[in-house]
Amino acid sequence: MTFYQELQLSSVASKQLIKATEDKKERYRHILIYNFKVYLVMAFCVAVVSLYSHFTGNNNSVVGVTVLLAVLVLRQADFGIRTTHGLASIVGIFGILIAGPKLSNMVSPIPAFFINIVCILLLMILGCHNVIMYNHSTFVLGYLLLQGYDVTGQEYLYRVAGLLVGMVLCMAIFYKNQKNRPYRRSFLDLFREFDISSARNRWYIRLSLVVSSAMLFMSLLGLPRAMWAGIASMSVCLPFPDDCKERAGKRAAFNIVGCLLFVILYLVLPESMYPYIGMIGGIGVGYSAGYAWQTAFNTFGALSIASGLFGMPYAVALRIGANVFGAVYTMACNKILPRLAAVFEQRREQVSE
Repeated sequence: MTFYQELQLSSVASKQLIKATEDKKERYRHILIYNFKVYLVMAFCVAVVSLYSHFTGNNNSVVGVTVLLAVLVLRQADFGIRTTHGLASIVGIFGILIAGPKLSNMVSPIPAFFINIVCILLLMILGCHNVIMYNHSTFVLGYLLLQGYDVTGQEYLYRVAGLLVGMVLCMAIFYKNQKNRPYRRSFLDLFREFDISSARNRWYIRLSLVVSSAMLFMSLLGLPRAMWAGIASMSVCLPFPDDCKERAGKRAAFNIVGCLLFVILYLVLPESMYPYIGMIGGIGVGYSAGYAWQTAFNTFGALSIASGLFGMPYAVALRIGANVFGAVYTMACNKILPRLAAVFEQRREQVSE
């Protein structure tokens, strides 16, 4: 395996390779490459976000995060349709990212709830036909981040410009990497094939309802960072309900672990180091092969920003509360919604008879 090929491996694959290598010299080589990859990815992420912050403003750094995540996914993933039609999906996705979060922030919580349902459902249809690729976790996450970090006036115009640049970049990378895929299905087939009785489309609807309603409840309670509950719900609401229980437990437990680690760093480090806690979390995510520790380290960046706005104790309490609520609420919905769907289906069959 070449140096470049090793750089393409995931954290799980790299760790498996290191563990399976018996030759000490080769093992040290794999370890060095793995460490180099972690810091290379971190440096690339910081560079992209910093570049976006420089040109679009610090309040739009989330645009850099959204574009970066999209680029990393579209390097390898596809939409299950012709590549040229996949470009139309990218345009649709970024159009929703530009308009949806802004519209939902311009209205009261209940109208915002319906806007979120429509936008998230469209993101699922456009970007997640192949559920195994988990494209939704990128595009819906981007939507929630943009909604949670809203901007107005000139900053919003910069946000639109930044997303449009990101859209063109994603289209170029996607076409270059996917142009030889032999799909016959078209863009319109994504909508023609929508069937409420299919497991995939029911998951689309379930996730859209659960994420949107979780944020609605947070907003009605007057709590900030409603997106945290939405992100937790999205993370737990998996295509296969049997997998949700384990994911919910990890989401709740390791979010608390991450918050405790953040508190320790916050109390130990000098105030001048607070802006770098998010970067420490990013490095931790790079070394994490599993969902649990990735969840723990992902809390660092969010809490770094929130602590400056609300104070550390309130930010930590809010983060834990939003994530535990999101995980528990999603588990409840995963049990209730299928039963309601079954009752609805039964009644529809009775009417048709």
